[in-house]
Amino acid sequence: MTRAMPNEFPQELHAPAPNDGLRRALESLHLNFSLDARARADHARDWWPLSIPLTRRGDVRAWPGAVVHATSTDDVTATLALAQRLGRSVTVQGGRSGVLGGATALEGGIALDLTAMNQVLEIDEVAGTVRVQAGCFGPDLERALGKVGLTVGHFPQSFELATVGGWLACRGAGQYSNRYGKIEDLVRGLRVVLADGTDVSLGGRGPRAATGPDLVQLFVGSEGTLGVITEATLLARRRAPNERRAAYAFTSMYDGLEACRRILQRDAHPAVLRLYDAVESRRHFEDERCVLIVLDEGDPLFVDATMSIVAHECRDATALAPALVEHWLEHRNDVGALAPLWEQGMVVDTIEVAAAWTVLSALCDRVLATLRAMPDMLVASVHQSHAYLDGACLYFTFAGRPASDVEAFYRGAWDATIRAVLEHGGTLSHHHGVGRNRARFMPDALGSAFPLLVTLKTMLDPHDVLNPGVLGLGGEAW
Repeated sequence: MTRAMPNEFPQELHAPAPNDGLRRALESLHLNFSLDARARADHARDWWPLSIPLTRRGDVRAWPGAVVHATSTDDVTATLALAQRLGRSVTVQGGRSGVLGGATALEGGIALDLTAMNQVLEIDEVAGTVRVQAGCFGPDLERALGKVGLTVGHFPQSFELATVGGWLACRGAGQYSNRYGKIEDLVRGLRVVLADGTDVSLGGRGPRAATGPDLVQLFVGSEGTLGVITEATLLARRRAPNERRAAYAFTSMYDGLEACRRILQRDAHPAVLRLYDAVESRRHFEDERCVLIVLDEGDPLFVDATMSIVAHECRDATALAPALVEHWLEHRNDVGALAPLWEQGMVVDTIEVAAAWTVLSALCDRVLATLRAMPDMLVASVHQSHAYLDGACLYFTFAGRPASDVEAFYRGAWDATIRAVLEHGGTLSHHHGVGRNRARFMPDALGSAFPLLVTLKTMLDPHDVLNPGVLGLGGEAW
């Protein structure tokens, strides 16, 4: 099921008539599917902001032929085998909370909805692992684990809207990932259905293995282009018995980033270590300086040691009330303003990238200067959301009011930002993935490795059935 989308279509939709051949083929397999116009329209989109004004106008750029609601891996196998035979694309979907168009189904294709595959299959309390179906939403997984005192610790902003399969498809990060790891650090095994319907089990035999390349990681981040993830085995930890919070103000983003670098390079990994520039600090905390909020949880001895290192490295900053962390916790997942802004003619989006500490400050300054120099740009800001021994994630936000072509302005902002990031040696994405919006940058981002990815796609999906166009594979990029 869909939990929420940014906005709704108008009551009247003008959909092309369903294909009778596709209907008969789906009926013959006894699959649960829908040809309803509203269902097809809804599954033609995700949370990509560019879809918001289209939705308001009832403009569906590509109508999927059908929506299949899989209830088992067998349903996925049957759907992919049928798509191969009919020559139709398949776009696998969970909560469709992605913001880059990666879960938008194509014209005449099959939208394969996995949200009915939502069971927590097995919890191993001794090893600390959980086996779960890909369509399980984050809150449902955490409720099941909470009954035995465990947590995966993966809490993205889209926590209420996203599924386990979506986390894995995009190599997602949670807001506490400094402590618990990104999803690629948490996964131990997968069950994947390949484009030809082959059902494959990968990993799941222990914490580490030396049996050739890690095939689990081949599918983590593949965004439905190489196979369909139907089950996953994830790490689960005991729920934290203790928590501490702190907040600091720095006079510059550079000083704050340097403090974060020193904290991480002393092997302190507070669950939350988020540094906001002056623009975002004013917006979120009513402070004109650069605010750093810190939260850690776990064993009291460990947390105390971590927070002592944080305090030492922030000794030249101004200590602020820890209540700022509570303010952040209360508002961290609020995306309610996004659709109204777009519907009022604003163009708003976020771009998250990562880079080494060596270049991070220069990259930050270059991107902000580039965005702010664009005609019709109103504001550009940044915060550091995740930090590592060797670098960090920068999360940029921009808002403009273009005089005419909204799509051209949007594309221009993205083009200018990614060009600056790649020139400074940064990554194309940190945790949102690639989808359709970033697909055009993949050859430059991967360089000489991109043909290798194309070869893998050709081997695993020679007919380009799976999510063509995403990752720049098997179809035209946006």
